Amino acid sequence: MALKCGIVGLPNVGKSTLFNCLSNAKAQSANFPFCTIEPNIGVITVPDERINKLSELVNPQRVQPTTIEIVDIAGLVRGASKGEGLGNKFLANIRETDAIIHVLRCFEDENITHVDTTIDPVRDKETIDIELQIKDLETVETRFKKIAKIAQTGKDRDAMRNAKILERIKAHLEEGKSVRELEFEEEDIKLVDEYQLLTAKPILYACNVDEDSIVDGNDFVNQVREAVKGENAEILVISAQAESEIAELEDYEERQEFLQDLGLNESGMSKLIKKAYSLLDLETYFTAGVQEVRAWTYSKGIKAPQAAGIIHTDFEKGFIRAEVIKYDDYIGLGSEAAVKEAGKMAVEGKDYLVCDGDIMHFRFNV
Repeated sequence: MALKCGIVGLPNVGKSTLFNCLSNAKAQSANFPFCTIEPNIGVITVPDERINKLSELVNPQRVQPTTIEIVDIAGLVRGASKGEGLGNKFLANIRETDAIIHVLRCFEDENITHVDTTIDPVRDKETIDIELQIKDLETVETRFKKIAKIAQTGKDRDAMRNAKILERIKAHLEEGKSVRELEFEEEDIKLVDEYQLLTAKPILYACNVDEDSIVDGNDFVNQVREAVKGENAEILVISAQAESEIAELEDYEERQEFLQDLGLNESGMSKLIKKAYSLLDLETYFTAGVQEVRAWTYSKGIKAPQAAGIIHTDFEKGFIRAEVIKYDDYIGLGSEAAVKEAGKMAVEGKDYLVCDGDIMHFRFNV
């Protein structure tokens, strides 16, 4: 399962610098708007200490962690929804992503110009919000026109349901609010997903601060926290400049020492990737054998056959059972053989709900 996150933000807020830290695909980073013309794409590993510990015990031929695809999308400007700047392309690129990482500039630096001259992360957030909301409003109105006449007959229940949802979303957008702030009945969520609305996507606000503000944040960050209170959004405080310096250090011990000097236990990049991973309610199960130890991404709440299908569709079609070891049992006892001997391996059927960290082996027949 590939997770695709788009990094968005106004020009010169640190998007490309963060992208450079995340991926080996180096985006141009310069002090002028639109330095990233085409969306740069990088595939990055999701940090997970569990796969390292499993590998130490199993000593496999290869190790395959789970990954995230990150897209660095060109900077947006006011009027993008009407085609200003790289507007239409920008909006199309966002539509293709599963989640948004919105970088907000929360630092002062007279050497780096701001497209609106002053530093105001809440204003910057609202600039992009408005453009996305306008585009969503266009989408909703177009869809509503198509089904309104059918819904008015009172004979098509699906059309009536769609019309009701669209009217609710339209009213919400017209109030200057994003769709992710709305709550829907479970049966309506699939319909809303089909609309592919930009402001419905899960979002992480990455507050880009100076090095002195990494631990406690600053007034700019506090303003952002207040602004997104009701939005069902995540916030991460990160310093693109510090992460850039960390990325240049090849030695692990040097990186750890640098982090300690900053008052951190973990890099901002690691936190950002983990938050992006959890943004869509994703979890990880593992397969572990001498040939390979591998992490598999799945949507929280799936059952064993669907988890098997992530490896191969035949596994799901011919699913018989799953042999499951809990991560803590595997690490505590030291091997699969020891787990079996202790009676800690469970045999689960089609209704088993997969848990984060499960080590699984599937039996199937096709």
